[in-house]
Amino acid sequence: MTQPIRVAFIGNSLPRRCGIATFTTDLQQAVAASDAVADTCIAAMTDQGHAYDYPAAVRIEITDDRIEDYVRAADALNAGQFDIVSLQHEFGIFGGEAGGHVMALLSRLTMPVVTTLHTVLAEPTAAQRDVLSRIIGASARVAVMARKGRDLLRTVYGVPADKIDVILHGIPDAAFTEPTAAKAKLGFAGRPVILTFGLLSPNKGIEVMIDAMPDILRSRPDTMYVVLGATHPNLVRDQGEVYRESLVARARDRGVEGHVVLLDQFVDLATLLEFISMCDVYVTPYLDEAQMTSGTLAYSFGLGKAVVSTPYWHARELLAGGRGILVPFGNAAATGAAVAGLLTDDIRREAMRRRAYASSRSMTWARTAEQYRDVFERARRGHRFRVVERPDPREPMSPGFAPPATQLGHFLSMCDDTGLFQHAVHSVPDRSHGYCVDDNARALLVACALNHPREARLPEVLTARLAAFVQHAWNPGTRRFRNFMGFDRRWLEESGSEDSHGRTLWALGECARSDASVSRRRWAAALFAEALPAAEAFGSPRAWAFTLLGLDAYCDVVAEDTLAERVRHHLAARLMAILAAVETGGWTWFEDGLAYDNARLPQALIVTGTAVRSAEFVDAGLRTLHWLMALQTTPAGVFRPVGSSSFGDKRMAPQPFDQQPLEVTATVSACLAAWRVEGDPEWRADATRAFAWFFGDNDLSLPLVDPETGGCRDGLHPDRVNENQGGESVVSYLLSQLEMRQIAHVVDGRAKFVPRLAET
Repeated sequence: MTQPIRVAFIGNSLPRRCGIATFTTDLQQAVAASDAVADTCIAAMTDQGHAYDYPAAVRIEITDDRIEDYVRAADALNAGQFDIVSLQHEFGIFGGEAGGHVMALLSRLTMPVVTTLHTVLAEPTAAQRDVLSRIIGASARVAVMARKGRDLLRTVYGVPADKIDVILHGIPDAAFTEPTAAKAKLGFAGRPVILTFGLLSPNKGIEVMIDAMPDILRSRPDTMYVVLGATHPNLVRDQGEVYRESLVARARDRGVEGHVVLLDQFVDLATLLEFISMCDVYVTPYLDEAQMTSGTLAYSFGLGKAVVSTPYWHARELLAGGRGILVPFGNAAATGAAVAGLLTDDIRREAMRRRAYASSRSMTWARTAEQYRDVFERARRGHRFRVVERPDPREPMSPGFAPPATQLGHFLSMCDDTGLFQHAVHSVPDRSHGYCVDDNARALLVACALNHPREARLPEVLTARLAAFVQHAWNPGTRRFRNFMGFDRRWLEESGSEDSHGRTLWALGECARSDASVSRRRWAAALFAEALPAAEAFGSPRAWAFTLLGLDAYCDVVAEDTLAERVRHHLAARLMAILAAVETGGWTWFEDGLAYDNARLPQALIVTGTAVRSAEFVDAGLRTLHWLMALQTTPAGVFRPVGSSSFGDKRMAPQPFDQQPLEVTATVSACLAAWRVEGDPEWRADATRAFAWFFGDNDLSLPLVDPETGGCRDGLHPDRVNENQGGESVVSYLLSQLEMRQIAHVVDGRAKFVPRLAET
């Protein structure tokens, strides 16, 4: 027997006044009534500046514009050990551009998500397409309420057919009744009644029905048109009751004011069912074809009402086969003729009512809940075997994540006649923190990468300035590079850290290989050789890794340097030794904890093993990188770099924040190094996924890059981005961007060395 499941619903909730709130509440109550469900709750979206007296089922509130609320909600749902999350998606109820804030919640969930899409746009904006595609990617299954929705998901968004379920909008299980008793109770006894209900807004087409009333009254002079519904809260907030007053004026102008009743009420379910019961004809004169679902249409159809509607997508499917009448959009004459025809033909109207009622029995909330429970169970079973959902590695790089053209505006603004500034206040260079060799070495790597034939080089004077900074950092007395320099150009130390020395060696090695200036290549090789011996005594694994990356470039151009070859083997062997000492069944890493620039360690072994033809080195690099990537991927398949809050933790899963560009750039480079060696396109897909972090494919769905200037924000906090755009961040982004641009032109599957061959 299947174990009862625990389901959390995310969406609006009653008493908030909207269709999504009604749907979420009805679905939660219907699912909760099943013996196969152990527990349910609602995480209710609350619009900014409002408060609601939510029922007990609402255990979590999320203010739509507060990222931290989404994060807290995810933590609460995970802690509550729910088996399934049922997300109700509609544009406009979640915060951020195109509702992107919801990804801050979905990306953190440990259970599968089933998303019900209340709208599927045929022509989404770029932002809407991006957000919806990410929501779908984070979902185990996707439900829509019309076949048209399924077709659009397949053709417009590329969703596999086997991931989509069509579940019609639920309806109350009410008896088929005649309208006489309800008319008497509500004050309309003996009169034909036309009804439209729902929140009042201009897209509902009420004007068309008012314009049709004169024609209807010529056939049935005692007809009443009842419009039941409060004005949409957003409309009241922006315009007051101007729209409702315009409808009253329109009815007066058409001479039908005594036959049009506008009831400004948001009624409970029992009252609503009475109003539906009393009508003879229900009308939905909506003006927009792209209406994927209408709860008002579903409810009226389910109570066995004769319906006249415009041919929006939901109505076109539900009313097919003589179950209702479709009229052209905005056509008052056709609408009036259809309604009058039904009011004057009792036999036809009764037959249409009975067809609608009979065909709607599969839509009752109890039946709808059964269908959702089946979908929930399929999602849960599938989730047991899904470690991570990744893009199909056989697919080319997504157009949304293709590397854009290189923009150097912010990078150039961060440089002066000394070098690259360390920090910025927003996008303004912060002189108070001066400079460091770490960032200027990275900037020299950017200068080298820009020498690629498809890129525009840095101005020669700037590249020379960066090289001069590195040269000035060299302290021949200590045989080490200094790191920190004040704005007054005074060094703040005699020797920098081991890591800064290793990173400078890396930049020198790359400069020796790929600088545009022959003279500067000779300079870089000479300074590299002079500074290399110090690295042999270093104790920092990251310093070893940076040095190995520099040696990979240096040894490409300086043949038969025996010291360089000896140091290369020595440092790689030391990485192998600490891996052997620390690695256990569940911890495939070089140290007892994770810190910064983590992916540089496996990258160093991969490139070194490739160069020296050591399968052992390459295999260790690939193995540790696989392990690291699993830790850096959320259950929804979103890349999540190791957060700086993890530093110091021993053998613990990494903390999600703060996330920094440096970590992303290291991962991109390491995954591309693995791809070059193995030729496995999944590594390239991993690099693409990591690179997409810069553009908003991250826990907060917030971009860190300014596409016009090339600036990059300094990190991702739990509730926001760090708006400062410092030197480390901009060079990190540029290095990844340039590497992704170069790799986009390389044919998949190419590898200069397959490590297994070295064992033969």
